[in-house]
Amino acid sequence: MARIHDLLAGGVTTSFEFFPPKTDEGEARLRQALRELEPLHPSYVSVTYGAGGSTRERTHRLVLDLLRDTPLNPMAHLTSVSHSRDELADLLARYRDEGVQNILALRGDPPRDDDAGGFWELPLALDLVELAKEVGGERFSVGVAAHPEGHPLARSLADDRRNLAAKLAIADFAVTQFFFRTEDYLRMMDDLDRLGCDKPVVAGVMPVTNVRQIQRFAELSGAAFPPDLAERLLAVEDDAAEVRRIGVEVASEMCQQLLDAGAPGLHFYTLNRSTATREIHANLDLPQAATP
Repeated sequence: MARIHDLLAGGVTTSFEFFPPKTDEGEARLRQALRELEPLHPSYVSVTYGAGGSTRERTHRLVLDLLRDTPLNPMAHLTSVSHSRDELADLLARYRDEGVQNILALRGDPPRDDDAGGFWELPLALDLVELAKEVGGERFSVGVAAHPEGHPLARSLADDRRNLAAKLAIADFAVTQFFFRTEDYLRMMDDLDRLGCDKPVVAGVMPVTNVRQIQRFAELSGAAFPPDLAERLLAVEDDAAEVRRIGVEVASEMCQQLLDAGAPGLHFYTLNRSTATREIHANLDLPQAATP
């Protein structure tokens, strides 16, 4: 296994994101996606962490399964919402002792059924980054989230950029929320450069395979869904194959633009399916997994 910041130092990375399945059917779909994506030799794969820690043990189990039973290099997501500092330190120590080297430190969202809105003993993602560094030291490569269009709860875009730069002053890298316009990513990188931040920020890509679903995701994340793309997709939304074809075409074009502009890596939100990601990978002259 390898630390992600070492991989990024070695060249452009590609990575895939998965979520822990809740059903046997979901488990089978994930296993199939893993088998189909493994030959693409991703630099690493990430495993999400449900709201309020709702998938704590399933995330932990899937990360360890990937570590022990596959050649894939896992990154474990961890959120601070609804967890005490001691609980988080224990989870980090478990990952450290089991040989997991990569952590994505997130503030996180409370569960939807939590009327109190969750609690944060560590109120900032920065606090969780500091804890991960304290527990894991040089063993961990710690990443954070970035939002090219600004976090939806940020007071302003400038404030969001300052917060991101503060996280990256301690963290090793960032991975963005998905976005649809290359210029949003490039503007964020220019803003970080002006703030004196030069840590790598991997671009997150979610190819559109279900237009209504992606529109909902975009609303929740604060990502703008381009009206011209929405119109083009809605015109064919009853034809799943055509929606995917357009989604793959648009995502491939954006990925090439990002690579040409110097993005250090591409991170694909797979939704536990492989087809669109494999098609984009085939459309691009993507490198094999970087090595430290």
